[in-house]
Amino acid sequence: MIIGVLKEPSPETRVSLLPEHITILKKLSVEVHVEQGAGQQAFAEDEKYVETGAVIASRENILNTATVLLSINPLTENDLNNSIAKVLLGFYQPLFNPTLISDYAAKGMAVFSMDMLPRTTRAQSMDVLSSQANIAGYKAVLLAANMFPKYFPMFMTAAGSIPPAKILILGAGVAGLQAIATGRRLGAVVEVFDTRPAVKEEVMSLGAKFIEVDGAADASKAGGYAVEQTEEFMQRQKNKIAESVAKADIVITTAQIPGKKAPVLITDEMLQSMKNGSILIDIASASGGNSAQTRNGETFTYHGVTIVGNSFLSSGMPSDASKLYGKNICNFLQLIITKEGDLHLNFDDDLVAGTCIANNGKITNERVLQLL
Repeated sequence: MIIGVLKEPSPETRVSLLPEHITILKKLSVEVHVEQGAGQQAFAEDEKYVETGAVIASRENILNTATVLLSINPLTENDLNNSIAKVLLGFYQPLFNPTLISDYAAKGMAVFSMDMLPRTTRAQSMDVLSSQANIAGYKAVLLAANMFPKYFPMFMTAAGSIPPAKILILGAGVAGLQAIATGRRLGAVVEVFDTRPAVKEEVMSLGAKFIEVDGAADASKAGGYAVEQTEEFMQRQKNKIAESVAKADIVITTAQIPGKKAPVLITDEMLQSMKNGSILIDIASASGGNSAQTRNGETFTYHGVTIVGNSFLSSGMPSDASKLYGKNICNFLQLIITKEGDLHLNFDDDLVAGTCIANNGKITNERVLQLL
């Protein structure tokens, strides 16, 4: 059986597998064919893939021979029409692209989207959302530090004292927690808001202040995401956030709700209350953004505040992002490929069934069906 690794479209810099992952898959008695130049942006040259046992091939050849196709981003219509693959595996955000999944289903492929993986203890080694969000939180703080016109840490000099930067982080999931740790390492004062009281201990253990708002809806079963809240809670939350936003130098927002538009936590009024030269990094921009002015994929200045809408910060660190993503993929592939190298789609396995969004010409995920 052949596993095909496709080159990602620009501006994506990651690749589904690095040469180090080929060694793992060779133990499953499969061949791995990698599109020419697929790993170049992640600093993995074709020669390195060949050294570990992969075959370098053209895109056309891979589409015509691979049983399993690996592509982080969606395939083009032309790719779909030319592919004989039985399985397509990547990161397709089906809750935001249900019509795309309909097209995939029509081709009869078994389509697995790693962002739909059930978030259980057993799934941790395959959790693409966590591995990539960790990088995004780290990069968000570094990006802010690079753009901010002042120091992050406190400095006491003969010329006077420089106060530390104040960072406000909205959302203490994987990205938020990494942002806290990175901000604290750089010497900033960090405040954090999250609707889940259970994360308070984690936030404080990293040296940040947790902003509490009473009356939040239970989010313990939301897989690390936010959940919809009552109007009364939203108003109390708004008032608390407004106070912190006005004092902050850097605001990093990460709050998302699966399958729904990201909640607007930073209103236009709050943005106008921020200090000139302050920075807003919105990691939730791909699903609408947490600020009233966020534009996905754009950086601009609004009333003296630099707003960055970027949900793809993990692509800014392609080597390690690909390393973690590829290990997640290898672990998942071992659920659907036998040691003899045969494809075995065991839908009695909750991880296989939960990640599958289309099979045998039908959409298999109930949430995607509801959106259609």
